[in-house]
Amino acid sequence: MHLLKLRVGRWQFAPTLWPTLAAFFFFALTVSLGNWQSGRAETKRALQARYDAAVREAPIHVGSSLLDRGSVLYRKLEVEGVFDDTHTILLDNRVLNGVAGYHVLTPLQIGSGPLAILVNRGWIATGRSREQVPAPPTPAGRVRLEGMAVDPHTRYVELAPTAPQGRVWQNLDFARYVTASGLRLQPVLLLQTSSLPDGLRRSWPRPDTGVDTHVSYAFQWYSLAATLTVLWLIMNVKRCRDDSADSKP
Repeated sequence: MHLLKLRVGRWQFAPTLWPTLAAFFFFALTVSLGNWQSGRAETKRALQARYDAAVREAPIHVGSSLLDRGSVLYRKLEVEGVFDDTHTILLDNRVLNGVAGYHVLTPLQIGSGPLAILVNRGWIATGRSREQVPAPPTPAGRVRLEGMAVDPHTRYVELAPTAPQGRVWQNLDFARYVTASGLRLQPVLLLQTSSLPDGLRRSWPRPDTGVDTHVSYAFQWYSLAATLTVLWLIMNVKRCRDDSADSKP
C-alpha cells in the first residue's frame, strides 16, 4: 500500500505504509534522544559556569543545618570544626604528576552539632611498598577550612566488588561510607583548598562535568536520524520504466 505517488520525469517517489511508519518511529526516537543529550549538555554547561563564577564569589558558611546539594554544588564553602581521624580513609590509585598516591578523606565534625562533612584533604604519595600505608598527620583542635563542594556520588567501574582493606578504599562509595562510619554527613564532598600543616598536596583540576561527552552523543543521535531519513528517501525513489520506449517495435 502506497501512501502517495509522485513522479518527476523518469523518477517516482512512492513510499509504502509500514516501512514509512517504522522510519518515522525511529526518526522520532533518535531525535528525542539527541534532544535529551543536548539538554544534558546545557545543564552541565550551567554547572561549569557556576563553578567559574564561584571561584570569584565569597564562600558559603556551613552551619548546623543540612545543605541542599543542588544549590551548593561547585560553590565555595567555609566550615569550622574538628577532624575525626578515626574515620579517615585513603582512596587508592590517585596519580599526581605521574606519581601514584592516595587521596586522604577525613570527616570534619561541624561545631557542636550532630552533622559532619567529609573533606578531601589532599594527596599523599604511596610508601616504599603497598604494605606501608602512609599515615598523614591530622590537625588537632578546631580548624577553619575553605573548599569546593563536589558530588560525593562518584561514578566508577569495578570489574568485581572490592571490599575496603582497612583505611584503603579503591573508590568512594558514599552510601557505604555513611553506613560504615555511622556519621550524619552533609550531602557533598569538600575539596579542601585551605593550607594546613599536614604535608598533603592540594591541586584540584577544574571539574569536568562531561559536556563534551553529551555533545558527542547528541551529534551521534542526530546523525543517525539524518541517515535514517536519507535511507528512507533513497529506498522509496525508483526510476520509472519508459513505456514509450517499450512500445516501439
